[in-house]
Amino acid sequence: MPENETLAVVVGASGGIGAALAAELSREPRRQRVVALSRRSDPPLDLLDEASIAEAARFAAGLGIPVRLVVDATGFLHDDRFAPERRLQDLDLEHMLHAFRVNAIGPALLMKHFLPLLPRDGRSVFATISAKVGSIGDNRLGGWYSYRASKAALNQLVRTASIELRRRCPEAACVALHPGTVDTRLSAPFGKAGLELRTPAEAARLLVAVLDTLQPAQSGGFFDYRGQALPW
Repeated sequence: MPENETLAVVVGASGGIGAALAAELSREPRRQRVVALSRRSDPPLDLLDEASIAEAARFAAGLGIPVRLVVDATGFLHDDRFAPERRLQDLDLEHMLHAFRVNAIGPALLMKHFLPLLPRDGRSVFATISAKVGSIGDNRLGGWYSYRASKAALNQLVRTASIELRRRCPEAACVALHPGTVDTRLSAPFGKAGLELRTPAEAARLLVAVLDTLQPAQSGGFFDYRGQALPW
Protein backbone atom coordinates (compact mmCIF):
# COMPACT_ATOMS: atom_id res chain seq x y z
CA MET A 1 0.00 0.00 0.00
CA PRO A 2 1.47 3.39 -1.01
CA GLU A 3 2.18 5.67 1.94
CA ASN A 4 -0.80 7.82 2.96
CA GLU A 5 -3.11 6.13 0.44
CA THR A 6 -6.81 6.39 1.23
CA LEU A 7 -9.87 4.56 -0.06
CA ALA A 8 -12.75 6.09 -2.01
CA VAL A 9 -15.85 3.94 -2.48
CA VAL A 10 -18.33 4.68 -5.28
CA VAL A 11 -21.66 2.87 -5.12
CA GLY A 12 -23.69 2.72 -8.31
CA ALA A 13 -20.56 2.74 -10.44
CA SER A 14 -22.27 1.08 -13.41
CA GLY A 15 -24.50 4.12 -13.94
CA GLY A 16 -23.64 7.26 -15.88
CA ILE A 17 -22.82 9.52 -12.95
CA GLY A 18 -21.33 6.72 -10.87
CA ALA A 19 -18.94 5.60 -13.59
CA ALA A 20 -17.88 9.19 -14.22
CA LEU A 21 -17.30 9.79 -10.52
CA ALA A 22 -15.16 6.65 -10.24
CA ALA A 23 -13.09 7.81 -13.22
CA GLU A 24 -12.70 11.36 -11.88
CA LEU A 25 -11.68 10.15 -8.43
CA SER A 26 -9.08 7.84 -10.00
CA ARG A 27 -7.23 10.67 -11.72
CA GLU A 28 -3.70 11.53 -10.68
CA PRO A 29 -2.28 13.00 -8.55
CA ARG A 30 -4.91 11.80 -6.07
CA ARG A 31 -3.36 9.36 -3.63
CA GLN A 32 -6.41 7.20 -3.28
CA ARG A 33 -7.63 3.83 -4.39
CA VAL A 34 -11.13 3.75 -5.84
CA VAL A 35 -13.45 0.82 -5.25
CA ALA A 36 -16.31 0.90 -7.76
CA LEU A 37 -19.34 -1.06 -6.57
CA SER A 38 -22.51 -2.05 -8.40
CA ARG A 39 -24.67 -5.09 -9.00
CA ARG A 40 -22.06 -6.21 -11.54
CA SER A 41 -18.93 -5.58 -9.45
CA ASP A 42 -16.92 -8.08 -7.44
CA PRO A 43 -18.21 -8.19 -4.78
CA PRO A 44 -21.63 -7.21 -6.11
CA LEU A 45 -23.69 -4.62 -4.26
CA ASP A 46 -27.45 -4.55 -4.71
CA LEU A 47 -29.31 -1.80 -2.85
CA LEU A 48 -32.29 -4.12 -2.51
CA ASP A 49 -30.20 -6.76 -0.75
CA GLU A 50 -28.80 -5.73 2.64
CA ALA A 51 -26.59 -8.83 2.82
CA SER A 52 -24.75 -7.67 -0.31
CA ILE A 53 -24.31 -4.20 1.20
CA ALA A 54 -22.85 -5.68 4.37
CA GLU A 55 -20.51 -7.92 2.37
CA ALA A 56 -19.31 -4.99 0.25
CA ALA A 57 -18.59 -3.00 3.42
CA ARG A 58 -16.62 -5.92 4.84
CA PHE A 59 -14.66 -6.10 1.59
CA ALA A 60 -13.79 -2.38 1.78
CA ALA A 61 -12.78 -2.67 5.42
CA GLY A 62 -10.64 -5.71 4.65
CA LEU A 63 -8.45 -3.77 2.24
CA GLY A 64 -6.74 -2.18 5.22
CA ILE A 65 -6.85 1.33 3.74
CA PRO A 66 -8.57 4.22 5.56
CA VAL A 67 -11.98 4.88 4.02
CA ARG A 68 -12.09 8.64 3.62
CA LEU A 69 -14.81 8.96 0.97
CA VAL A 70 -18.01 7.08 0.18
CA VAL A 71 -20.22 8.32 -2.66
CA ASP A 72 -23.65 6.84 -3.31
CA ALA A 73 -24.57 7.48 -6.95
CA THR A 74 -27.67 5.31 -7.09
CA GLY A 75 -31.22 6.39 -7.83
CA PHE A 76 -34.52 5.50 -9.47
CA LEU A 77 -36.84 7.75 -11.46
CA HIS A 78 -38.39 5.53 -14.12
CA ASP A 79 -38.08 2.18 -15.86
CA ASP A 80 -40.07 0.04 -18.28
CA ARG A 81 -42.85 -0.33 -15.69
CA PHE A 82 -43.04 3.01 -13.95
CA ALA A 83 -42.93 6.66 -15.02
CA PRO A 84 -43.09 9.82 -12.86
CA GLU A 85 -46.67 10.54 -11.83
CA ARG A 86 -48.36 13.70 -13.09
CA ARG A 87 -51.38 13.53 -10.78
CA LEU A 88 -52.64 11.75 -7.68
CA GLN A 89 -54.68 9.36 -9.81
CA ASP A 90 -51.41 7.99 -11.21
CA LEU A 91 -50.15 6.79 -7.82
CA ASP A 92 -49.29 3.10 -7.74
CA LEU A 93 -48.34 1.16 -4.64
CA GLU A 94 -45.61 -0.93 -6.28
CA HIS A 95 -44.11 2.16 -7.90
CA MET A 96 -43.95 4.02 -4.60
CA LEU A 97 -42.51 1.05 -2.75
CA HIS A 98 -39.78 0.61 -5.36
CA ALA A 99 -38.90 4.32 -5.35
CA PHE A 100 -38.54 4.35 -1.57
CA ARG A 101 -36.53 1.13 -1.53
CA VAL A 102 -34.01 2.46 -4.05
CA ASN A 103 -33.94 6.18 -3.24
CA ALA A 104 -34.27 6.12 0.56
CA ILE A 105 -34.07 2.69 2.20
CA GLY A 106 -31.11 1.48 0.14
CA PRO A 107 -28.99 4.58 0.87
CA ALA A 108 -29.98 4.35 4.55
CA LEU A 109 -28.59 0.80 4.63
CA LEU A 110 -25.43 2.06 2.92
CA MET A 111 -25.03 4.55 5.76
CA LYS A 112 -25.69 1.78 8.29
CA HIS A 113 -22.83 -0.34 6.96
CA PHE A 114 -20.37 2.21 5.54
CA LEU A 115 -20.44 5.11 8.00
CA PRO A 116 -18.83 2.93 10.70
CA LEU A 117 -15.85 2.47 8.35
CA LEU A 118 -14.96 6.18 8.41
CA PRO A 119 -11.97 6.86 10.69
CA ARG A 120 -12.67 8.54 14.00
CA ASP A 121 -9.98 11.15 13.33
CA GLY A 122 -9.35 13.28 10.28
CA ARG A 123 -11.55 14.49 7.47
CA SER A 124 -13.89 12.04 5.73
CA VAL A 125 -17.05 12.34 3.63
CA PHE A 126 -20.17 10.32 2.91
CA ALA A 127 -22.22 11.80 0.08
CA THR A 128 -25.37 10.56 -1.60
CA ILE A 129 -26.89 11.82 -4.84
CA SER A 130 -30.23 13.41 -4.08
CA ALA A 131 -32.25 15.73 -6.32
CA LYS A 132 -33.49 19.30 -6.17
CA VAL A 133 -37.01 18.04 -6.82
CA GLY A 134 -36.75 16.37 -3.42
CA SER A 135 -36.74 19.83 -1.83
CA ILE A 136 -40.07 20.55 -0.15
CA GLY A 137 -39.37 24.29 0.00
CA ASP A 138 -38.54 24.46 -3.70
CA ASN A 139 -41.53 22.43 -4.93
CA ARG A 140 -43.55 24.75 -7.18
CA LEU A 141 -44.70 22.41 -9.95
CA GLY A 142 -46.03 19.36 -8.13
CA GLY A 143 -46.16 15.91 -9.71
CA TRP A 144 -43.45 13.24 -9.57
CA TYR A 145 -44.86 12.09 -6.24
CA SER A 146 -42.78 8.96 -5.64
CA TYR A 147 -39.48 10.50 -6.75
CA ARG A 148 -39.98 13.75 -4.84
CA ALA A 149 -41.10 12.03 -1.65
CA SER A 150 -38.39 9.36 -1.69
CA LYS A 151 -35.65 11.94 -2.25
CA ALA A 152 -37.10 14.12 0.52
CA ALA A 153 -36.95 11.05 2.75
CA LEU A 154 -33.33 10.53 1.72
CA ASN A 155 -32.49 14.10 2.71
CA GLN A 156 -34.00 13.53 6.16
CA LEU A 157 -32.08 10.28 6.57
CA VAL A 158 -28.82 12.07 5.70
CA ARG A 159 -29.58 14.84 8.17
CA THR A 160 -30.38 12.36 10.94
CA ALA A 161 -27.35 10.14 10.27
CA SER A 162 -25.07 13.18 10.27
CA ILE A 163 -26.03 13.96 13.86
CA GLU A 164 -25.09 10.47 15.01
CA LEU A 165 -21.93 10.49 12.89
CA ARG A 166 -20.74 13.75 14.45
CA ARG A 167 -20.54 12.10 17.87
CA ARG A 168 -18.05 9.51 16.62
CA CYS A 169 -16.32 11.36 13.77
CA PRO A 170 -16.37 15.11 14.51
CA GLU A 171 -14.33 15.90 11.38
CA ALA A 172 -16.60 13.95 9.00
CA ALA A 173 -19.32 15.28 6.68
CA CYS A 174 -22.45 13.40 5.64
CA VAL A 175 -24.31 15.24 2.89
CA ALA A 176 -26.85 15.04 0.08
CA LEU A 177 -25.82 16.41 -3.33
CA HIS A 178 -27.87 17.58 -6.32
CA PRO A 179 -25.91 16.99 -9.56
CA GLY A 180 -28.05 19.13 -11.83
CA THR A 181 -29.52 17.66 -15.00
CA VAL A 182 -27.10 15.09 -16.38
CA ASP A 183 -27.26 13.39 -19.76
CA THR A 184 -27.95 9.86 -18.50
CA ARG A 185 -30.61 7.21 -18.99
CA LEU A 186 -32.38 8.47 -15.87
CA SER A 187 -32.97 11.97 -17.22
CA ALA A 188 -33.10 11.23 -20.97
CA PRO A 189 -36.91 11.25 -21.40
CA PHE A 190 -37.34 14.49 -19.45
CA GLY A 191 -35.01 16.98 -21.11
CA LYS A 192 -36.48 20.37 -21.93
CA ALA A 193 -35.47 22.96 -24.47
CA GLY A 194 -33.13 25.48 -22.90
CA LEU A 195 -32.39 23.25 -19.91
CA GLU A 196 -28.70 23.15 -19.01
CA LEU A 197 -27.61 19.57 -19.61
CA ARG A 198 -24.20 18.26 -18.54
CA THR A 199 -22.31 15.20 -19.56
CA PRO A 200 -21.61 12.71 -16.78
CA ALA A 201 -17.91 13.66 -16.91
CA GLU A 202 -18.73 17.36 -16.48
CA ALA A 203 -21.11 16.61 -13.62
CA ALA A 204 -18.51 14.40 -11.94
CA ARG A 205 -15.86 17.14 -12.07
CA LEU A 206 -18.23 19.61 -10.45
CA LEU A 207 -19.35 17.17 -7.77
CA VAL A 208 -15.79 16.13 -6.91
CA ALA A 209 -14.86 19.81 -6.56
CA VAL A 210 -17.67 20.12 -4.00
CA LEU A 211 -16.57 16.94 -2.21
CA ASP A 212 -13.02 18.28 -1.98
CA THR A 213 -14.14 21.44 -0.19
CA LEU A 214 -16.81 20.12 2.20
CA GLN A 215 -16.18 20.96 5.85
CA PRO A 216 -17.48 19.27 9.02
CA ALA A 217 -19.73 22.27 9.72
CA GLN A 218 -21.60 21.44 6.48
CA SER A 219 -22.41 17.90 7.60
CA GLY A 220 -26.11 17.14 7.35
CA GLY A 221 -26.56 19.63 4.53
CA PHE A 222 -28.10 19.50 1.06
CA PHE A 223 -25.95 21.11 -1.66
CA ASP A 224 -25.97 21.49 -5.42
CA TYR A 225 -23.12 20.92 -7.89
CA ARG A 226 -21.76 24.41 -7.18
CA GLY A 227 -21.63 23.80 -3.43
CA GLN A 228 -24.60 26.08 -2.76
CA ALA A 229 -27.03 25.06 -0.02
CA LEU A 230 -30.50 24.03 -1.15
CA PRO A 231 -33.73 24.43 0.83
CA TRP A 232 -35.19 21.41 2.54
